[in-house]
Amino acid sequence: MTVALSSSTDHLLDAPLDDLLAEFAIDVSTVEAEPGFTGGAYVRGDGSLLFVRPAGRPAAEWEMMARAMLGRALRVPLPELPDLYQLTEL
Repeated sequence: MTVALSSSTDHLLDAPLDDLLAEFAIDVSTVEAEPGFTGGAYVRGDGSLLFVRPAGRPAAEWEMMARAMLGRALRVPLPELPDLYQLTEL
């Protein structure tokens, strides 16, 4: 994924998630999903981001995954995710 935005590791880890989503104009859609799905990101043709949040998952998990997806989209290095999680680019 590539988008024309920039930020720092500290900012992505420390800013409140809602503030980050607003700052980068990220739309979030909540969907019913299989238990193993923890979120998704889509870069639209205009460069804007859409995050897909699975309904019913823990808030802390969404917080971690949203920050990881944003870091990947912005190419900002973040700490590795716990072993149970991974980001996959298609």
